[in-house]
Amino acid sequence: MTSSSISDPFPQRIVCLTEEPTEVLYALGEEHRIVGISGFTVRPPRARKEKPKVSAFTSAKVGEILALKPDLVIGFSDIQADIARELIHAGIEVWISNHRSVEGIVAYIRRLGAMVGAYEKAEHYAQRAEAHLAQVRAAAAQLSRRPKVYFEEWDEPIITGIRWVAELIGIAGGDDAFPELAREPLAKQRILANGDAVVQRQPDIILGSWCGKRFRPERVAARPGWDAIPAVRTSDIYEIKSPIILQPGPAALFDGLDAMHALIVDWAKRQG
Repeated sequence: MTSSSISDPFPQRIVCLTEEPTEVLYALGEEHRIVGISGFTVRPPRARKEKPKVSAFTSAKVGEILALKPDLVIGFSDIQADIARELIHAGIEVWISNHRSVEGIVAYIRRLGAMVGAYEKAEHYAQRAEAHLAQVRAAAAQLSRRPKVYFEEWDEPIITGIRWVAELIGIAGGDDAFPELAREPLAKQRILANGDAVVQRQPDIILGSWCGKRFRPERVAARPGWDAIPAVRTSDIYEIKSPIILQPGPAALFDGLDAMHALIVDWAKRQG
């Protein structure tokens, strides 16, 4: 069924304010419904060539969005509340998802698929994701040791990893260094007063993904007192590209998880 089908009761003109709905809809073969995307979208690569970019993450070109005459706008989290409010005032239907866990990402795939009349395809895709998670979890269970992993989402101020990242670290074979903070939904609630807390947790691996800028392992290693951290002493400091880990969508469940698992496996092999 195409977007021109009068009998299609599902949204025909969707604007995606973040990457994950774009990635899901393309994966389901429903990309013809998308009329606008986020400028931060990199997955799938063809989306950037095919769809107009009408938003950042905290701002949007509302006039351009309205000109596209969307029948549904999809965004994520409280950070996009102001954009959503403006669009709702203009009479646009808006869905703001707010999932923060691995289970939530899988449920999001199913929910979005149902919203566009592609439930069966979404169910198949969700089951693929669940199977991949189970496969990596089983492989991780065979590791001789589990490293303590510190994930840094931002450097100034220092912000630790969000819940789905912490959960994926666990599935990949590691133990998150700040599990008590991972449950906090807002970034401001995961700010560390200083780097001393990381030194005290003694992580074996440091992973970084500074949203919007390149992660600099050498700057991390040079922080005062961090030479006492095992990960710094062994140079186990790595970047996980933000498009595959900081978006609560399929990329994190596949590429992000695989990237972390590969690093953890390598670390475990070196432990003898």
